[in-house]
Order: sequence, then C-alpha cells, then structure tokens
Amino acid sequence: MAAVSESQVVGTELERVIPKVRVVFERDPGFAGRVKQKDVEKISYRQMRVPLEMSPGGNFTYFNPDGGDLGRGSGPAWDKAVVQSVFMSEGIEYTKLAQWATDDSRKAIQNAVRRLTATATEELIRQLNSQIQTNGSGAIGTITSVATAGGVDTYTCTTDGYGVRLMRTNQVVQVYDTTLATLRGSGTITTWDVVNKKVSVTPAIAGSTGTDRIVTAGITSPVSLPGLFGIPYHDSNASTGTWLGFDRATTPQIRATRVNAASASLSMPLPRLAINQIGNRVGQNNTYKPSAWMHPAQAAAYEQVGFLMTVINQMPNDGKVNLSYGNRTASNMQMAGAPVMTDFNWDNTRIDFLDDDVWGWGETLPIGFYTTDGRKIFEIRSASGGVNAADIFYMVVGRQAFVNNPAAISYIDTLAVPSGY
Repeated sequence: MAAVSESQVVGTELERVIPKVRVVFERDPGFAGRVKQKDVEKISYRQMRVPLEMSPGGNFTYFNPDGGDLGRGSGPAWDKAVVQSVFMSEGIEYTKLAQWATDDSRKAIQNAVRRLTATATEELIRQLNSQIQTNGSGAIGTITSVATAGGVDTYTCTTDGYGVRLMRTNQVVQVYDTTLATLRGSGTITTWDVVNKKVSVTPAIAGSTGTDRIVTAGITSPVSLPGLFGIPYHDSNASTGTWLGFDRATTPQIRATRVNAASASLSMPLPRLAINQIGNRVGQNNTYKPSAWMHPAQAAAYEQVGFLMTVINQMPNDGKVNLSYGNRTASNMQMAGAPVMTDFNWDNTRIDFLDDDVWGWGETLPIGFYTTDGRKIFEIRSASGGVNAADIFYMVVGRQAFVNNPAAISYIDTLAVPSGY
C-alpha cells in the first residue's frame, strides 16, 4: 500500500503569518519635520510679506564744533520678502477587494485601508522632506546614464549628492533636459534602488540622456521655480536669479554665506569658518544658534577626524568594546559649537548651518484630507461612465518655506564623500 505523501495533505496544512508587519523602507521626517514643529504663519493665497531691515542708515562723520557743518542724515531702509503657497498632494488608491479581504482580524493581520490612512500623513511629510532639498524647481535627481530594455528606462543617478533618495516607488516623474526648459516625457518609477542609485521608469522616455533632470510631477515649468523653496534656494550665495522677490545681483544682504571645500575632505577649519561667517554678517552678539545639518556621510567624515585626535582607553569594567562615538546626535556631537543633525536625504557633499528661528512655513492649507462636501474618499470612475471597484483619497497641503534672515545661515559645499557612500 502506498504511503500518504505530503502533497496529499497540503490542503489541511495551516499557513502561519507572522503578525508583525515589518517596514523595509524609511519615512524619516528629517528637516521638514523639524520645521513643521514650529508655529506656522496662516496666510491666504495672496503673497505674505516678511519684513526685513535691509540697511542701518545714518550718516557718521567727524565735524568741526567751531561752527562747522555736521552734514545731512539718513535712516534705515526696510523692504519685504514675499511668500506664496504651493499646493502638494499624496494620492492613495486601493481596490474594494483589498478593503474587503482585510477588514476583519479573522481575515488578515492588518486592515489595509486603516494602514493606508494611518501612514498617508507620514508619507506626505517624507515627500516634503524630499522637496525641501530642492531649489524650487522640483528637480529630485540628475541622470548620469540611461539603459533601456523592454520599454523600461533605468536611470543611474550618481552625478549629484542625492542619488535617488528624493524619489519613491510608484511616483510619477518627468524628465527634462539639463536646462529644465525641454520636457522629454513622463513615467512612473517602478523600481527604486537606493543602494545602487538607480530607478526604473515605465514607459521608456524617448530622448532621455545623461545630464537630464528628474522632476516631480505637476510642475509644468521648473525653470520658473514654482515648487517648494528648499535648502539650495535659501542657503545660497548665488548672485544671479531672485530670492523671494529680491534680485540677488543687486541685493547682497539676502545671500547666504558659502564656504567652498573645493572637493577636499572635511577638515576642522571649515565648520569654524562657516560659523564665523555668520557672525561676520550679523554680529558677534547675535542670538542665532545654528545646527549643522548634514548627510550621515559627512558626520562619519567628522568622526574620522575625531579618531585621529582622540585616545580611547577602554575600561575593563564590563568587557564591552565601543571604539566609536555612539549615536551621532545633537546630544553627543557638535561641530564648531553647532549641534550635529543628520538627515539621509541631505546632499552628501554639503553641510548647512541652519537656525530653527530663521526658518518657517507660510501655510494656506494645513496637512489633511482633501475634502469635498464632507467626503474624504472618492470612487474611481470607469471608461464606461460607471464606477470601478476602487477608491482614492488624497492628503494635501498648501504652504511655502521661508527664511527671515539669509545672512544668519551658511553652508559648506563640494565636500569629498567618504568611501562607501
């Protein structure tokens, strides 16, 4: 008699699913999340004014008290920066089967729709942290090389200090030429390889090539900077273009201060110079206390500098060995007196010295559900005019980032990146 095999009893076997769902990607709020904690300025869609005292005025002179001329006087000059909200959304779509198949603990280990709604805000803030790394153009990557196969483009992005960190799977993106003037086409990111700095975009975009820029969807003219004004926009010493309504060429007061590392590795004089440059602009008795924001790659480079200057005497009390400096946080690492803050979305070739009191949001629409007549969830319509068995909802926000004193921020750029990053 033949024995009963496993294939004959497989229908009676129980399937075991571990009840804990592990997240294999990150939703770090980063710098955008830190600015979010500050009070925001509620604004309409009209431009918000940020008043600035541009020059001290007055006419200092020596004079002859024996009837001499004291000359005429002058006074301070005031002006204003202008800020207007831009609007961004995070669309979440799911089928009715995904909803019905997971709406009870006896069916699934988590309710899919509840999970989607619970994490949608976190994902939107993560996207804001990507956008705040841009100069307002919405450009989130630079293509180094293109490989096309089976109607799919694979872009390698090793040109700038971001790689593909500012992108996400399933995000719709546009490809523009290097001047951001010519649109090549658009597609959806179907593969997101952070380690190898590659994304696959479907469908393939004709004419895409190295030096092209990957731009966030919804921006129709990136050269006019209609997106979120981020770190490279505000923390810049550029003498061309504009800043919140000011001409950079004729208004040096609104330029931040740059320290050019000239492709060298991080060294001790550079952070001190960046901090001192802020003092040079706003005075020794200023109340600004910047933090040093950087990619962990530069924190590691700073740690390496520390290794060369530190002798670690390992105590035998517990038998544990720790030859590093522990977690690189503001509590245990400082750079020229500035607390070190790390963000994996940061340009890994620069360090920005930013003060929380200088940054803020002008906000027309706070983060929340897109709502119409009390409805937050909408059905998907089919081509026939009927209803598809799928729903969609949106998390939306209308805001713009501003800086109320560019002279109080500085940056080090063109730093060498440690091996492995």
